[in-house]
This record gives sequence, C-alpha cells and structure tokens, in this order.
Amino acid sequence: MSVNGVVFVTGGNRGIGLAIAQRFALDGFKVAISYRENKPTGDFYMVKADVTDSKSIDNAIDEIEKNLGPLEVVVINAGTNKDSLAMRLEDVDMESIINTNLMGSLRVARRSVKSMMKNRKGRIIFIGSVVGLLGSPGQMVYASTKAGLIGAARSLAREVGSRGVTVNVVAPGYVDTDMTNDLEPARKEMITANTPLGRTASASEIAGVVRFLASDDASYITGAVIPVDGGLGMGH
Repeated sequence: MSVNGVVFVTGGNRGIGLAIAQRFALDGFKVAISYRENKPTGDFYMVKADVTDSKSIDNAIDEIEKNLGPLEVVVINAGTNKDSLAMRLEDVDMESIINTNLMGSLRVARRSVKSMMKNRKGRIIFIGSVVGLLGSPGQMVYASTKAGLIGAARSLAREVGSRGVTVNVVAPGYVDTDMTNDLEPARKEMITANTPLGRTASASEIAGVVRFLASDDASYITGAVIPVDGGLGMGH
C-alpha cells in the first residue's frame, strides 16, 4: 500500500487499536480512527461510529473518504467482552457481544470492500484472538465471535482476491492492555505459564504484524490467520 494512503482503524482510541494507528501514522499514512461516545484527543482523523449500526458505519466511511481519500487499509479491531460461565450467560449479554464483535466487523468489512474493489486494491485486517482457536473458560460467546471472523475473512478473501484486495486475520494472544490488566493475578500467571515465551505481548508487537500485512511484502498473503501469541495456540 502507498505511503500517504488512508488507513481506518475501528476502536483505535486505546489498546491494540491505538498502537496500530500510531504505527501507521509513524510510517506516513493518513489514519482515521473511530470512537463510539466521547471523542478522544490525538492527531488522528476522528470519526464517530457505532459498529452495531450499519448507517453509522456507512456515514463514517463516507466522511473519511470525502476528507482523506479512498480507503486502502481497514483494520477491524473494535470489540467488547463480558466473561461469564455459559450457564450464567444472559441473552442480552450474548447479543451485545455478537452484535459488536462479529456483526460489527461484518458491517465494517461489507462497506469497506466496496471502495477497495472499485479501486482494485486494498487490505482488510480483522483482529481476532487466540481464544477463537483454543477456546477459553468463561469466554464461550467471545471465542465464538473471534472464530467467526476466520470464516468471514476466508470467504471474503475468495470473493475479492481477483480485484487485488487481501483479507487476513491477526490472532493475538494475551496482550498488555486495559482489558487484560483487569484479570486476576492467578489467571495471568496461568496464561504466561502456558505460553512458551513466558510473557504477554505488547500492543506494539501486534501492530507490527498488522503493518506487515498492509505492506507490499505481504501482497500474496490472503485468507491467512496469523497468530501473535507467544506460541500459546500453536498447532491450532
């Protein structure tokens, strides 16, 4: 993808999304990030968008393309979670996680790919999770949504490959973010003990892999699931 091209990162105001946005900005791209409620501060182009609302997504991308130019890279990162054992899950919680993580991702991809196919180039990168491959106690719904992204990415990759658009999934392991900081110490210790590299990842390490998938060096990679998990999910 061209330097000074337009990159859109959903959920780019914190954690992994922010690290990804910062990496692209550092390399000279024009970066837009979405937020849902309170407008964050920063040097990126900020656009309000609710991934649970198709019209909101359409309007946000229309605004980005009007003011910055056609989308070249879209990183679909916005997500939510609420850990709970299956027998304690309420419908409202399941629907919220699915609507944001899976349906929200599909909405963004559906709109983004229209511009990319017209311009015959583009990169769509879903941020998945190692739990979408391994599973995890208390994360039945979250893991389901992340596993669903793999089927979505591979199906879309087959649809749009002839137009020069690649679609891939980056599957992080446990990353140092606000979400993982809330884990109990015993849970963190168990995770790192099961990770061959013996540590969690930094958000910048995830961002580096995303940046690679958007580079010319990755132009022949599509429909792939790239684990960035310290070996936690190897073989899956």
